[in-house]
Amino acid sequence: MSDIIRLLPDSVANQIAAGEVIQRPASVVKELVENAVDAGARHIDVVVTDAGKTCIQVIDDGKGMSDTDARLAFERHATSKIREASDLFALHTMGFRGEALASIAAVAQVELRTCQEEGQLGTAITVSGSKVESQEATACPKGSNFSVKNLFFNVPARRKFLKSNQTELSNILTEFERIVLVNPDISFTLHHNDTEVLNLPAIQLRQRIMGVFGKKLNQDLLSMDVETTMVKIHGFIGRPETARKKGAHQFFFVNGRYMRHPYFHKAVADAYEALVPAGEQVSYFIYFEVDPANIDVNIHPTKTEIKFENEQAVWQILSAAIKETLGRFNAVPSIDFDTEGMPDIPAFENSPYSVVQPPKPAYDPSYNPFNTSSSHGASYAPRQHTDWEPFYEGLGKGIPEQGFQETDSFPSLYDAHPAEKVVENTAQHYQYKGSYILTSVKSGLMIIDQQRAHVRILYDLYMGQMKNRQSVSQRMLFPDMVHFAPSEVPVLEEVMDDLTALGFELDSLGGGTYSINAVPSGIEGLNPEKLVTDMVHTAIEKGCKVKEELQSMLALALAKAAAIVPGQVLTNEEMNNLVDGLFGVSTPNYTPDGKTVLAVLKEEDIEKLFK
Repeated sequence: MSDIIRLLPDSVANQIAAGEVIQRPASVVKELVENAVDAGARHIDVVVTDAGKTCIQVIDDGKGMSDTDARLAFERHATSKIREASDLFALHTMGFRGEALASIAAVAQVELRTCQEEGQLGTAITVSGSKVESQEATACPKGSNFSVKNLFFNVPARRKFLKSNQTELSNILTEFERIVLVNPDISFTLHHNDTEVLNLPAIQLRQRIMGVFGKKLNQDLLSMDVETTMVKIHGFIGRPETARKKGAHQFFFVNGRYMRHPYFHKAVADAYEALVPAGEQVSYFIYFEVDPANIDVNIHPTKTEIKFENEQAVWQILSAAIKETLGRFNAVPSIDFDTEGMPDIPAFENSPYSVVQPPKPAYDPSYNPFNTSSSHGASYAPRQHTDWEPFYEGLGKGIPEQGFQETDSFPSLYDAHPAEKVVENTAQHYQYKGSYILTSVKSGLMIIDQQRAHVRILYDLYMGQMKNRQSVSQRMLFPDMVHFAPSEVPVLEEVMDDLTALGFELDSLGGGTYSINAVPSGIEGLNPEKLVTDMVHTAIEKGCKVKEELQSMLALALAKAAAIVPGQVLTNEEMNNLVDGLFGVSTPNYTPDGKTVLAVLKEEDIEKLFK
């Protein structure tokens, strides 16, 4: 039998490796910009066309490469970052695997122009599908200029599954944000289709965060800094009152590298557990500095999963640092007694720290001002009147001559809140504690959450209104301002037509800031800024055209705002209408966001309780 095992050609091996390293245009931007950072660049320009599908260009002023290095850089496992296996535990660079350029060249057409500082001429090399097409000397400025064109031109299946330009641009900006947030001493620019998206000069870390996410975030952040023999942690955490369900900016970095770490995220969440509502999160930008020998970054080709040697100890240090920061900045609410204008009352009369007491006024306990026969002097005697009757003439006319009867009722303390009085139900429904409706059904006893039932009914009502006619806009007297991160702006532009169809009107003011000039009619009491922000974050999660999703989200927000609140007492007629309306919708069992509306306690289960 002949041999069947053979070595794969380098071009095929590179395409297989590219499947892990280069997943989309954002991966190319990440790898090339990280290489520029490792090369010591002080200024990096990124230019993308058609969200990177047509061209990605990264220009830096770093060290550059010789003609031999420029050719060797496109080979698999060729790197200048490490020499032996032990170097993996002393990494001070972003890259080290030597796979990025080989993977990019395997699935795109790459042109590199590079020159070293001491060199008079540089090198221009062209690689397409892992094949070197040309290499020649050329005049070019110091540094490197990578141009990646027609990504996945030889892998049509991979190119077909790329998302829309707005989605891919959003992914590029997400990777770009992670790099610029950890390198504030480097200036960056990003252009898309000849339009400048970001221009970030070299600046301090806090100002870099403001440059990316807007100046409004500045007032929401608390600085944190702690240093131990094991780890140094610094950065910024959000105030508890800024917590929100979606769109929080949460970043972990270790030794200048972005990382995902659910375990450390749990430490942050636990520190805020008693300070923010359940399900909401705060923004944070936390930077770890540890000995490279105590972490392992060689877990995944993307190098975002990092293993710590002393994870539990670092977790405790992080948790303590966050709690100490919240306490230092008085982020934890405290009891504040309002004593303004109140007199100082000493605790002990003879205490050396007590307030000096004024002399007590003298008084005569036998004095009675209503005693006309008082023997006191004139200064204490009241004016005497002997004819009081004329003052009361006519006051008794028209009053029935009846005394107080024992059956008479006066308003009690509980009558001040009539909504809290128990309603005596004689119909088939009974309300329990102002929150649940109990009704008899064939199989047993049905319990309905009245608020969720009302949300379910109103949601279907609003969805029908939106689908049957164009939503009516209501102009705002004073437009609200809303700011989006660079990675969120492309998604907003993608769903702008859907927002307009719903009744929103937004105008760009530049720099990711938009004015909300009009909103759908009928959303009084809701926060337009929060509504628009939540819709954009929903679109980011879905990653596609989401007009129906936005309609559903708006209808749900309106329904929750207009629904009856827990504790509201309903009359028999109101309960009947609510139950009838609930069973008139298509899905009465669950709310639009998946919460249970009703439950049935079966008759046999009730009988078991009395056995």
